[in-house]
Amino acid sequence: MERERFYREFSKSAGLKKFYVRVEETDLLVLAEKDLKIEIEKEVVKQRDIIKSYIKYHPEFYMSFSPVPCESKEEIIKLMCESAMATETGPMASVAGAIAEIIGLKMLSISNQILIENGGDIFVRMDRKFTVGVYAGSSTLSLKIGLVFPGRSQPFGIATSSGTVGHSFSYGKADAVTVISSSAAFSDGAATYFGNLIRGDHIEQEKIETEIKKFPFIEGMLIIKGKEIFLWGDIELKKLS
Repeated sequence: MERERFYREFSKSAGLKKFYVRVEETDLLVLAEKDLKIEIEKEVVKQRDIIKSYIKYHPEFYMSFSPVPCESKEEIIKLMCESAMATETGPMASVAGAIAEIIGLKMLSISNQILIENGGDIFVRMDRKFTVGVYAGSSTLSLKIGLVFPGRSQPFGIATSSGTVGHSFSYGKADAVTVISSSAAFSDGAATYFGNLIRGDHIEQEKIETEIKKFPFIEGMLIIKGKEIFLWGDIELKKLS
């Protein structure tokens, strides 16, 4: 797996356990201070059941491409609805990031250092520098650059959306849109929103910069389309060999 190469050596040097948790469509790569596979698998099943049960009685939650009223006290449903409102997307645009975030927050009491990746959407709390490689489909820049993150005391989210890779719905044609914020769910929704804006042959940088002002929670953004790069915020890039 391509994502494996960016975490293998880091997990060794940081003394972290690396393992996978797969439940139906949810496919997590986890780095943690101990093997939490059983605990995380149980939590994934629980959160997926909450989402499926809510959709059964609120099909608009699943179908809508715009925010919908939230009628639940469940953390993950509230988080997805809040993300939809904040990013002007449907609740399901944030589902992968929300699952990573809810589970990551619950595991912090067991593992102070943790990274949970769910299909390119990441919840992380690390006290040391690490790099995330950016997969951008057929772009010549795919897996050639990485985002370098310093250690942070608070957890945060890194999410990547693509109009040319994967099964997630997108109106856009970006090879990769990566968003950094304090929330994996909000990053996921924002990556979808900005991915939908990339429809022409080139990245309209002025348009993107104008739109970013609407979302004050965004800390940084990287967009790749073909050979073009758009970079915004305090982001450190690294050339990957």
